[in-house]
Amino acid sequence: MIQASEIREHMEVVGSDGGHVGKVDHVHGTDIELSKLDLGSGLKHHLIPITWVETIQDDKVRLNLTKDAAKAGWREKH
Repeated sequence: MIQASEIREHMEVVGSDGGHVGKVDHVHGTDIELSKLDLGSGLKHHLIPITWVETIQDDKVRLNLTKDAAKAGWREKH
């Protein structure tokens, strides 16, 4: 199981298909907040659950769903 402490700021987040989802801004409890200064995020903060993380390697957070599925399921931070 992935530990929140393994996820660091500025790591790239990619889908299971290798597609760019965003970059890590912060970890808040059970969520990863993606940086809004990233074209992949539409210049808005989005939250994804840590439970979506499959692996962390080569400074990349790889999700257990595709880029499009992740973007369809992420929550916008208000």
